[in-house]
Amino acid sequence: MKCTKIFILALLVVASCVREEATSVGTTPEVEARVDGLLKQMTLAEKIGQMNQVSVGGDVANYADAVVKGRIGSILNEADPAKINAFQRLAVEESRLGIPLLVGRDVIHGFHTVFPIPLGLAATFDPALVEEGARVAAVEASAQGIRWTFSPMLDIARDPRWGRIAEGSGEDTYLDCRMAEAMVRGYQGAVLDSTSMAACVKHFAGYGAAEGGRDYNSTFITERQLRNDYLPPFEAAIRAGALTLMTSFNDNDGVPSTGNDFLVRQVLRDEWGFDGLVVTDWNSMGEMVPHGFAADNKDAAEKAVGVSVDMDMMTFGYLSHLEELVRSGAVKESLIDDAVRRILRVKVMLGLFEHPYVDVEAAAAVQYAPEHLAAACRTAEESAILLKNDGVLPLKDGARILVTGPMADAPYEQLGTWCFDGDRTHTVTPLKALQERFPGKVSYVQGLRYTRQKRDRFDDVVSAARRADVVVAFLGEESILSGEAHSLADLNLKGSQSSLLAALHATGKSVVAVVMAGRPLTIEQDLPHCGALLYAFHPGTMGGPALSRLLTGEVNPSGKTPVTFLRTVGQVPLYYNHHMTGRPYKNETLLDDMDLEPGQTSLGNTSYYLDYGAYPLFPFGYGLSYTRFAYSGISLDREVYTPSDTLSVSFTLTNTGEREGTEVAQVYVRDLVGSVTRPVKELKAFRRVSLQPGESQLLTVQIPVSDLAFYGLDMVKKVEPGEFRLWVAGDSASGDPLSFEVRAAR
Repeated sequence: MKCTKIFILALLVVASCVREEATSVGTTPEVEARVDGLLKQMTLAEKIGQMNQVSVGGDVANYADAVVKGRIGSILNEADPAKINAFQRLAVEESRLGIPLLVGRDVIHGFHTVFPIPLGLAATFDPALVEEGARVAAVEASAQGIRWTFSPMLDIARDPRWGRIAEGSGEDTYLDCRMAEAMVRGYQGAVLDSTSMAACVKHFAGYGAAEGGRDYNSTFITERQLRNDYLPPFEAAIRAGALTLMTSFNDNDGVPSTGNDFLVRQVLRDEWGFDGLVVTDWNSMGEMVPHGFAADNKDAAEKAVGVSVDMDMMTFGYLSHLEELVRSGAVKESLIDDAVRRILRVKVMLGLFEHPYVDVEAAAAVQYAPEHLAAACRTAEESAILLKNDGVLPLKDGARILVTGPMADAPYEQLGTWCFDGDRTHTVTPLKALQERFPGKVSYVQGLRYTRQKRDRFDDVVSAARRADVVVAFLGEESILSGEAHSLADLNLKGSQSSLLAALHATGKSVVAVVMAGRPLTIEQDLPHCGALLYAFHPGTMGGPALSRLLTGEVNPSGKTPVTFLRTVGQVPLYYNHHMTGRPYKNETLLDDMDLEPGQTSLGNTSYYLDYGAYPLFPFGYGLSYTRFAYSGISLDREVYTPSDTLSVSFTLTNTGEREGTEVAQVYVRDLVGSVTRPVKELKAFRRVSLQPGESQLLTVQIPVSDLAFYGLDMVKKVEPGEFRLWVAGDSASGDPLSFEVRAAR
């Protein structure tokens, strides 16, 4: 190391500019002293270099000069530990100040060991298990030098046409909050160390409400709706310690996120006190130009830094224009200092100055560790949702099984979207798992090579089905059909999959459908053609063993729908926690029931579709089991509460069936009258409970009354006094309500 670097490191230790209070990312006076000491040594060009993130694509030589000159602060899209070490060596040993690079990667649902897609993680309703999966991802990725993941995605999504619904936790704010906290804790660890990856919560904000479900599209979310529905998961993740945040592609009400002063400066920085690193999404700074919000990249850079966006991903707007903007007085250098301070803080907190390199040989040893594969299998088991079962499942020992369908032996496809580092050779498919479980009893006819394939006849599959006792058809979506830029207008099974299922049903054999997809598909027309349907959002590396264990009853399904399943795409948007209209639906006349030449009336005068009514195919929180559960003795500890109280609801949950099983007990609340209309139901708590056959358990769930607060007519978050209803049930459409009252504190 050069002598100048030794001198600078000494200055870092003794620097005196220490903040008195810890910031929201959990920094310390020692960290702040180190950051400020280094910042004092930096030129303006070196500061701006820290604000520049580059996708390097594995080419060390092409970026060596820029790294040595301090013109790059972060790299992404490099996962080779030897190359990452080479980049770090240039930064640490050859640059003037020896500042290490922050290496980022889209580690969305596992690194090498791939877990179910985030929508599947949400279907577990098991934050502890999701946290374990994020920890596995962090251990594997950090071993190879990746210390920053662009996850979790916290966009509330109520339109399944939007491909990125796969990357989030679905439609419910409360569930998204709990998953956000779990993933942040898992990625970063209980204590920041060499196995920690900085979490990056995204996309801030409202991206999941893209108009028409078309990716990158505009949103038109009111401030009240933002604060009540879309922003809470971000705040929960930040309170859980998330170190970084990413702005979004979309504009909301005409203002792109990367230049949105209300979102980034007012809410994030001033109201929430977030002092972590804010990075743009890929070229989202530059995209303010085609949005028509900025005249050119120079204007975009000025707007972005003005709202306190710290790092530019792949626009090069800061690198190209910030120095000129500072020299001209258009941008204060203090804004640059604040941004660089936040970037350096993350690097110091992650220990990159002490440990910039990784052990390449040791990195390989932790990938696909047995305990990692076991965690991935458990998660895939808990994420699968049993949507229908007429007694076909579990599969019986000794049965002759025909396995068919394009997803039965598709090791790449079952990994799901946004999965850069999973290796298909490590994937265990359902076909392989079932062949191991039933040696000599499983035959396989592919039927369709891929999900979009079209075929007129299925004579070979039908012939094989007639020789079997039961048919298991693995259907769904290829991984490329969901995720970023993969929006769909038609959500039916693609290709000839529905025809294949219908042909199998026509044989008279028992048919089980297993759907692996990245979104909730419109499968109503397929349900009559199968005796059972198991839905698995792309389940990852160990999806095969997990599905085999579920199909055979070794594991009892316990997943619940994290998003409403529609009957038809024309129902979009349809979600459980909608607001009540002045004319709510009352099971009125449908199209097929209408008389000929009826009078020109408004029929039932309520809010519904003449052809499909008002209800979904499956509600939020729904999922069957191989056993049955009964709720009884539901009671509240009192009838009247104040905003400072804690509500306690008690109930007995009983397994009334003949198998051990796990139920997700859900608690919903409705505020009957507010200063603004309130949702018909809101999830406020859930518990996963495992019970043996015949076993009962008395459960008590406590909910702070403050959790009933919302932004009302005056845009102040508070609990409004009034009458409430509460439900305890196994899904959002079940249960009988209890009543309670909230009165203002005296």
